[in-house]
Amino acid sequence: MAIALKVSRPMAQRPSSHWTDWGQWIALITMTIDHVVRHLMSPEWQWASSSIGRVAFPLFAGMVAWHGCFNTRNPYRYARRIMVIGIVAQLPYMLLPREGWQWNVCFTLGLGLMWVTFFKEEMSRFLNSGNARHGWRLLGLMGLSLATWWWLGGFFEYGHLGLLFVPALVLAMLPWQSEVGSCFNASEAALFMGLALANAALLNTSIMAKSVTVATTALVFAMLIFSHKVPAVLYPMWRKLWLSWYPGHLAFIVLCLLVAGAYA
Repeated sequence: MAIALKVSRPMAQRPSSHWTDWGQWIALITMTIDHVVRHLMSPEWQWASSSIGRVAFPLFAGMVAWHGCFNTRNPYRYARRIMVIGIVAQLPYMLLPREGWQWNVCFTLGLGLMWVTFFKEEMSRFLNSGNARHGWRLLGLMGLSLATWWWLGGFFEYGHLGLLFVPALVLAMLPWQSEVGSCFNASEAALFMGLALANAALLNTSIMAKSVTVATTALVFAMLIFSHKVPAVLYPMWRKLWLSWYPGHLAFIVLCLLVAGAYA
């Protein structure tokens, strides 16, 4: 029997973002471990990439969705800033051993946020207008975007499911947005969270990697529900370090491979 309880106003209050300060440190550390192990360490260390390394992407995606929902007035501008970092990082990213062209994770995150923001706005216009013409326009745009996603999704890091991950997380966070929270009930909030967790489970192949990714995504949702109980971090991430670490650590790994003669 479905639960159809009206969401109370506390659910629609803006959550505290203290957890994202902790998330930044954890995401950078686990991402660096993943890349160093994958590209510079011997095969017996690869377990660290399949476990510790799987924490990074759901944390980054969770923070992008979080800031897009709660901490920016212009999600498009925020997404563009993420993709500027991706442009800087693309050269060292492509110099790492890989098969074929692929856009790095910054594009996966930024485009995912742009995609869901666009359709949130279009859906809002349709609901406010009640015009059938807007409904047909919305369906046409959705069909076109899904066709583009299917055609080009494989050229992005984490592929088709990676592009869906930020939109899935944003939908799960909608009940906590003050402007829409009172329109949702508890069963709908649980449904969106379940869809995001299913997406997380499908991002990887091994049981260990799936478990870590799902657990990290569940932790993001725990921070959503209990955010006001999270203490402030003692040493917040320096902004310049946060913005430069992704391209910088990739360039460092490429330099190490060059010195080791991996490109000979």
